[in-house]
Amino acid sequence: MLQSFRAALLLTAALLAGTGCVQRGGSKPLEGIAQDEWTRTYTLEEGGEVQIANQNGPIDVQGVDGNSVDVRIERVAHAATNEAAAEIVPRIRINEDVTPSKIAVRIDGLSGLVIGVRISATSHVRVPKTATIRVRGNNGVSVKGMSGRVIVNGANGGVTAEDLSGGVELRSVNGDANVKLKALNGDLIDIRAVNGQLNLTLPASVDANLTANVTNGTIDIGELKLEPFGDQTPRRVRGKLNAGGAPLDISAVNGNVTVRTAP
Repeated sequence: MLQSFRAALLLTAALLAGTGCVQRGGSKPLEGIAQDEWTRTYTLEEGGEVQIANQNGPIDVQGVDGNSVDVRIERVAHAATNEAAAEIVPRIRINEDVTPSKIAVRIDGLSGLVIGVRISATSHVRVPKTATIRVRGNNGVSVKGMSGRVIVNGANGGVTAEDLSGGVELRSVNGDANVKLKALNGDLIDIRAVNGQLNLTLPASVDANLTANVTNGTIDIGELKLEPFGDQTPRRVRGKLNAGGAPLDISAVNGNVTVRTAP
């Protein structure tokens, strides 16, 4: 009887409270758990864009052949009982904005003031590798296998980007940025880390103009063959890699910058 009352109290709070705040209140352990999977498949036209935003958990993006966008989101709720958690899971809100040229999916979490509940949502996304992607997330972002433009904003968790060959604009706050470029196509590569390390791996034959800056940290370019531009300092390195060309701007605040070439 008491468990039923608690479940009803949690559900009522979720339905009646105000404007989009999740409160993890209460001193008792959250022994109940429930989860589900939210899945969608979309068709994206050539040259289209995919946007994924998730402030409630990690995001994993994989570039694939074809024109399909597959989204799988694992929603999890912790509450006082399994029954209470099961009432919460479907109320973890997911919004879609879909057109032939743009697929936008946003995980908004819970609406209202919810006491004694903890939620998370993990996003797994498969997108056409030539598409433009925009990703905004907390607690970790991973992007692999893209040849289109990649724009990432990650906070409170590391950002990993591998096997990229298009333009990159990447921001990592309170987490390391680890980026491996397969090729450069002439588009801007702009990578910034705040309160974390920045580790960049380049193809050995890369042609680029490198600008690297740190505020509180060091710059390590290893054995990279760099033809310097102007004055160099421990906190600022500028120069031409091989024949020069693509702009490659990297910077870190409260973290070190390391640049290496792939074996």
